[in-house]
Amino acid sequence: MSMVEFHRAAEELKGLPVLPTYAELAVVYGLYKQVTIGDVNIERPGIFDFQGKSKWDGWKAQEGKPKEDAMKEYIAYVENLKTKYLM
Repeated sequence: MSMVEFHRAAEELKGLPVLPTYAELAVVYGLYKQVTIGDVNIERPGIFDFQGKSKWDGWKAQEGKPKEDAMKEYIAYVENLKTKYLM
């Protein structure tokens, strides 16, 4: 897997005609952040920031995963979302 494929998958995700579920978006966000930044490096958002907490939890779930593995999972996950939402 390459960064070109990773960025292409990110662009394809933006082009889906239907917004994935919040749970799916949390997984995608977590994998994306793990590839681009690495392990969580910020505090969990406050009690009333529901979207922020969901995104943070998705990222935290990927903690410790090597960049290459996260990239492969991200690309595969986006492919599954494309199959689900484009069919």
